[in-house]
Amino acid sequence: MGSKESAVKKYIVTLSDEEREQLTTLIHSGKHPAKKLLKARILLKADTSEGGEGWSDGQIAAALETSVDTVARTRRLLVEEGLEAALIRKHSPNSARRRIFDGAAEARLIALACSKPPTGRARWTLQLLEEAVVELKIVERASDNTPAATWAGGRSKKHSQAASETAMGHSTRCQRRLCGRHGRHLGGLSTAV
Repeated sequence: MGSKESAVKKYIVTLSDEEREQLTTLIHSGKHPAKKLLKARILLKADTSEGGEGWSDGQIAAALETSVDTVARTRRLLVEEGLEAALIRKHSPNSARRRIFDGAAEARLIALACSKPPTGRARWTLQLLEEAVVELKIVERASDNTPAATWAGGRSKKHSQAASETAMGHSTRCQRRLCGRHGRHLGGLSTAV
């Protein structure tokens, strides 16, 4: 607990009168994204200057129904990068995971899942698919969630079920079911694939 307290004291919010006015105006005027308003409220509550409230992270998190980590992160951004950085979330291109399956590998995964399961098995499971895609050198590595994530990504708004039925020439009753790790069904795959 001692290290947590010292981390809290490292990023102390001390707003100028101008910054406090800017945040108050932001909260009370116009339409702004909810996350930006939340961060403005966090900074006003955390302000330890003479005109501020100087609340603890726990008090702020409870009052604003957010996490203590969000409060601490907002304070840190203000101290390290300034007011605008604390209010606006920057998107990092490195935050998104790279896809393991490209279009060709995804097609081979679907074809594999629609094929006859291994001897002694009633159906393909995610673990079996994981082992098979690596063994067949479709991809270099995969976890049992990788085929599921790939399959879930294919069922997005871009690829509606009606569109896939038209493209495949089959209705949903001509599909095989894909089984997850604990027997959960993940959905159907067209036998035409």
